[in-house]
Amino acid sequence: MTGLTGWAGFGVVTGASLLFIVVLQAITFAVGRRLGHYNVVDVIWGFGFVGIGWIALILGGGDITRRWILAVAVTVWGLRLTWHMLGKVRGKGEDPRYAKVLGENPSAERVIRKIFGTQGAAQWFVSLPLQVSAVTHATHGIWWIVLIAGVVLWAIGISFEAIGDAQMTSFKSDPSNKGKIMDRGLWAWTRHPNYFGDSAVWWGMWLIAASAWPGVLTVLSPVVMTYFLVFATGARLLEQSMSKRDGYPEYQQRTSYFFPLPPKTREGAGSQGHAP
Repeated sequence: MTGLTGWAGFGVVTGASLLFIVVLQAITFAVGRRLGHYNVVDVIWGFGFVGIGWIALILGGGDITRRWILAVAVTVWGLRLTWHMLGKVRGKGEDPRYAKVLGENPSAERVIRKIFGTQGAAQWFVSLPLQVSAVTHATHGIWWIVLIAGVVLWAIGISFEAIGDAQMTSFKSDPSNKGKIMDRGLWAWTRHPNYFGDSAVWWGMWLIAASAWPGVLTVLSPVVMTYFLVFATGARLLEQSMSKRDGYPEYQQRTSYFFPLPPKTREGAGSQGHAP
């Protein structure tokens, strides 16, 4: 398993990654067109990164240890997310977010530009730490501390995502919770444990890449991912719809928005949900 390093190696890895993304997005667009809704794009969000991680592993000629660490890390994260999103979109109609963006009877050009092209570009940019790390030299000396810190942060992030999603799934499966606000477990510490976990995963993978120059230069990749999760398509949009539900304003008052913090006391704030 050998490949090029430096700029030549990056050109090979990023070129193959872009080709993979284009093909993946095109296939998913065709599936969405046939189904009549485009929320299927959410299913391939994580899977796209898995493909790029393995392209970087196979075609990169940089440090083999770091290539394997990142390939395994992104595969665990991406496949778990893909399976989770498949369960969320299966048998459901269009996501309200996409319906709002596309309007009625959108043209193919608008769908590609607003959804599939945007997601594909984001997948390429956010995955730059994987691509750059795959063509750089081995981690040496004290920089191993940075790499280990990245693995730890990744583990914290994947745990928050997986546990938060499992807790929400269990909560929704109980008929007695219908109409209530989920404020148990991790959801008592942050209103978006899955989004926080997602952000932590990518900051962790950036730290792994940053343990060897010039991986540190890809810092804008986790910044962009976090921006989307917090302000663009993630938590902010969800809050706009959830804030209209009974009990959610009180939940907002006592629970941290994004970063996990100990919950505030309820002080008689309604009966929606139950404290952990």
